[in-house]
Amino acid sequence: MTVFWPLVSLLAAILATLLAGWLVDQLLQRLAARHPDAPVWAQLRRCRVPLQLVLLSALLLAAQPVRRIFHTEDDGVRHGVLLVLIGSLGWLTVRVLTAVVEAAFSRYETVTEDASRVQRVRTQLGLVRRVGAAVVWVVTGGALLLTFDAMRTVGASLLASAGIIGIIAGIAAQSTLGNFFAGLQIAFSDTVRIGDTVVVDGQQGTVEEITLSYLVLRLWDYRRLVVPVSYFVSKPYENWTRRDPGLFAWVLLYLDHRTPVGALRAELERYLAASPLWDGREWSLTVSDTTPSTIVVRAMMTARDPDTTAALKLAAREHLLAHLRDHHPESLPRVRTE
Repeated sequence: MTVFWPLVSLLAAILATLLAGWLVDQLLQRLAARHPDAPVWAQLRRCRVPLQLVLLSALLLAAQPVRRIFHTEDDGVRHGVLLVLIGSLGWLTVRVLTAVVEAAFSRYETVTEDASRVQRVRTQLGLVRRVGAAVVWVVTGGALLLTFDAMRTVGASLLASAGIIGIIAGIAAQSTLGNFFAGLQIAFSDTVRIGDTVVVDGQQGTVEEITLSYLVLRLWDYRRLVVPVSYFVSKPYENWTRRDPGLFAWVLLYLDHRTPVGALRAELERYLAASPLWDGREWSLTVSDTTPSTIVVRAMMTARDPDTTAALKLAAREHLLAHLRDHHPESLPRVRTE
């Protein structure tokens, strides 16, 4: 009988926790269905598991059925439950923070049509979420350590030597701290954002991920280039889409002096008018240079983003060369001998 009631209390605590988690999940589900324009309720449903752990550990600490079941007089079991409570509280806080940040971004994305502003807010909120999660986990880890008597005993000596340790840690983590502050500077200075097309040391890629320590570029062949964020505040780089994602595509053709430039210009205009790659803004075809044996024809046209620009450049070059081959073969360059 000495074990029966504590066991009943333990089972009751587990059932109460499961029931509370189910009720909260049903409530959030109904709120999400009633307010589809507020995505925070759907995001908060992912907090069910850490919430149940918090409730269960709190009930166990209050009723203490586990201690009676194992007939122990020490506080080992109680201390373990306390550790679970602190850890689950940190987990719940991070989940709530993530849900709120993601819901805020989803809401902003639906009311804003400016793609550049959406990318900027996405980058900033992502770094805010990472910084907030890091702070929560550091505080949680400190709270877990302070529950041990040994850690509280050495607390005074640790505080006394904190100045020396801080200097040593600052020197050792100089690069890490530099990347950390560089990540914050990138997020809030709007110099580079997720989705931007940048050129770093001759490598063109799209920004796929930005963290507090590194930035990931997806290259044209789907390789990933990982660059420290400190690079983007200390060295020059090209950002092709910071203000306007549209770009000029240009093609150089080395042709014979007998090339009918006017007819070639008219053909380019006809081709661009029918091409879905051209954004309809600007185009031109001019003779940019001459040599004793050829002329240099430069065709320029605009496209809506870097990927479309590359595709339009290749397609326009291929079409112009095919047109000259089929209709004006005398325009192709020749090697003259006497």
